Amino acid sequence: MKKSGLIIAMTALLLASSAQAMSVEQFLASAARIPRNLTALLHPDTRRLVGEVRTAFKTIRTEQEAALAAGRASTTCIPERVTVSSEDVLARLNSLPPSQRAISVTEALREWMVERYPCH
Repeated sequence: MKKSGLIIAMTALLLASSAQAMSVEQFLASAARIPRNLTALLHPDTRRLVGEVRTAFKTIRTEQEAALAAGRASTTCIPERVTVSSEDVLARLNSLPPSQRAISVTEALREWMVERYPCH
């Protein structure tokens, strides 16, 4: 009985987290509403978007570490320190064609990191 309850709880958690995943389209729409000046740091959307990017990178790194710990090949080999500016992120997300902007920010950044830091 405990095992089925745990499975149900994990499934609910996964569904809730995937339902909250922000799409690239939503991210870019929010970013477009942020003023491009010093007050941008005070804008609530700025904090939300920065949090979205941080969470995405944390997820990608966790996936990489889990794959390596399990002895599986990882799709990314991101180095310990990576510096990515907000302009870099926006440029990458804006470079996606509109037909691909329904994917999550995490998926878009994962694809970018696979290109930028592939495992050989």
